[in-house]
Amino acid sequence: MQATLLGGVFESLRIGVGFLWTAAWAIIMGLTITSLVQVYVSKERMARVLGDGDLGGLARATVFGAASSGCSFGAVAIGKGLFKKGAHAVNFLAFMFASTNLIVELGLMILLLLGWEFLLAELLGGLVLIAVMALLVHHTLPETLFNEVRAELNRRDHDHGVTEDPTCGMEGTDEYSIVTDGGETLKFCSEGCLETYRQAAAGRGGWRDELRSWGGWYKLGNQYRKEWSMIWTDVVAGFLVSGFVIVFVPQWVWNTLFLQGDGLLVTAENAVMGVAIAVISFVGSIGNIPFAVALWSGGISFAGVIAFVYADLITIPVLNVYRKYYGWTIMLYILGVFFVTMAFTGFVMELLFDALGIVPNLAGGEFATEQTYFELDYTFYLNLVAFALSGFLLYVYRRGLGAPGQYRDPVCGMRTGDDGPSASFDGETYYFCSNTCKRSFDEEPAKFAHRGPRITDADHDH
Repeated sequence: MQATLLGGVFESLRIGVGFLWTAAWAIIMGLTITSLVQVYVSKERMARVLGDGDLGGLARATVFGAASSGCSFGAVAIGKGLFKKGAHAVNFLAFMFASTNLIVELGLMILLLLGWEFLLAELLGGLVLIAVMALLVHHTLPETLFNEVRAELNRRDHDHGVTEDPTCGMEGTDEYSIVTDGGETLKFCSEGCLETYRQAAAGRGGWRDELRSWGGWYKLGNQYRKEWSMIWTDVVAGFLVSGFVIVFVPQWVWNTLFLQGDGLLVTAENAVMGVAIAVISFVGSIGNIPFAVALWSGGISFAGVIAFVYADLITIPVLNVYRKYYGWTIMLYILGVFFVTMAFTGFVMELLFDALGIVPNLAGGEFATEQTYFELDYTFYLNLVAFALSGFLLYVYRRGLGAPGQYRDPVCGMRTGDDGPSASFDGETYYFCSNTCKRSFDEEPAKFAHRGPRITDADHDH
């Protein structure tokens, strides 16, 4: 029995790592494209243009979301920032749907692991999700409650001195803060966002000109590293869990949870159960795609699998974030609206695809276990190219090639060059981003000098 268990573990790892190998180039290429969009597509005044709950605001929210990152927690954090600044509830919710369902890397993974039918259902269903959610919210929104929570969020942040990161909209910290020459204090959530802000402020020209310089590639490498830092745990967990689910969850479990056969009742139950499984799976972001493959291999219907894929915004960890941001009442409201929207859209997608005759055949339990993943085929060569690109971007970032300044302001931590304010202390010359930081240093040099004046390789390992 021990040998059988050990064999099952190895088979689970073979499948999980095999899935990861199959999708690696797609994830890397998708994140590279996402990084390009994040760096070179301006999102200034986003909250202001999302302030109206009309069709135009909804369309803009969808476009902004599709151009954003695919991390569930990142989408929720940015959505909170948009909501606080005045975005209508339906628009910040639409933004979150689009940023987790209409992004490049997700689509490529679905195409590779589940097939073009699921990709079409994801893209078309993403738009249906937003439309259905908008209708539900417009007819059920407790607007007074949302306005009260918005006011409370702003009051709470003001009382606690919380400042939003101007780069990503997440909560800024004192550790990564700068004071501009105009006296304004800006706080960032991480050193990466602080660097991104500095890069944007120092940027010149369009993206074509930028990518002809090391500075442009440094910006891209920095953003690429940030994108990976947000999703890598979900990705790894999703692939490994999927392998264990395929090998160790017996077929009778799926047959018990999901009704078998044909008919509207079966389709509806499968869609509802798909969302329910997603809520308790703890796997969000693009990490739920390999888990969806496990469900598909278990014989779950098309409606159940695609509804599961839609539901990464209501996993238990994400619901807990809603609770912390908005309180229990709005968390339960979002859960109710999202659950109904996701289950209904999964149900509609199967009916539509069945009418069109394009519901894919069930993969069956043999799908993952019989497949050979590591061969000298197109996946191998695409992965070589993708790994080389990933290595190049990370090398540019680690070496600081083209970074905006090779010195570090010891007061605020911002990168700076040697052409700005400077001061000497204990045999070292320190450079500053502004005269404000220089004055702070001059008052207490020993307090800041331990940070050292130069950017080192260790600064790029965050």
